[in-house]
Amino acid sequence: MDIGENFFSPNFPSEVLPVSLNNPTRVNHNRNLLMKAESSIGMPWRESIDQVQELTFMSFWSYQIDFMKQHLTDMRMGEVCDRDKTEDFSFAESNGVRIGNLSFSSREFRKIRMTYYDAGKQAQVFNTLWYPDPKYNLPVLGVDLLQFGGGKRNLVVIDFQPIQEDNGATSVAHEKYDQYLKQIRDQFPSLQGKMSDRFYDESQFFSKQMLFGRFGENQVEAILDELWPAFQQSLEAYTCMFHQTNANDLQQSQVLERQRAYDIYSADRDPALAMFKAKFGEKWAEAFVHDFLFDLSR
Repeated sequence: MDIGENFFSPNFPSEVLPVSLNNPTRVNHNRNLLMKAESSIGMPWRESIDQVQELTFMSFWSYQIDFMKQHLTDMRMGEVCDRDKTEDFSFAESNGVRIGNLSFSSREFRKIRMTYYDAGKQAQVFNTLWYPDPKYNLPVLGVDLLQFGGGKRNLVVIDFQPIQEDNGATSVAHEKYDQYLKQIRDQFPSLQGKMSDRFYDESQFFSKQMLFGRFGENQVEAILDELWPAFQQSLEAYTCMFHQTNANDLQQSQVLERQRAYDIYSADRDPALAMFKAKFGEKWAEAFVHDFLFDLSR
């Protein structure tokens, strides 16, 4: 794993972020592709399925779309279906709930998936995962933003999730990557919480500087005041980290196997599976989790 000497800059210097305005051809390609992808599922949605609840995290979805347009290279649309290509997961609506999903790849990333789950006041969820191209031995970017009961309960996670096991050979690299998140985490008290071990073991595939927040409706302003800037900074920091890391063709198979291990671990423990089964049926939910959300899990 090769990380440049200047692996970390407190201000995430713009010179390491490929700005699309310097390459009109690239930004036009990405813009057209992203517009086509979003329009295929009617995104961005303008109102909740219940026509009352605010789409709490839709601005996060839109910001990521714009960020990818600006900073990724040669974007392509990915498949959003089951393994047999008989079930389309890009959009589904059932029992007062709708879900929209998109998947992309680029020169830099093997897969970037995005999910928005809209159940009105019952639940608002935005989830995204960024898997680097296996030439880059880097963490997975994971974002999970959940709101329940119209804001009564909120759970938010942003992490650079290490795929390599923490041992003597990898601990230094993990500490370096953690510095990107630590600088962000230190700014926002509401995101300095600790994850419970109910579903996951925090020692596997989670960093020590994870942004984690759990708060009620009396602190819901933290979504705009702290989560919003933290999300923006996290995308910038992650992209900065990526562009300061050298590719290594020789490690691709090993990195892909660790991404596979991450998917297997995550699919086996995903607490959303029960929710998907209740709303869309067991067959749909199992295929959705194993064939789309974590497609290397089987």
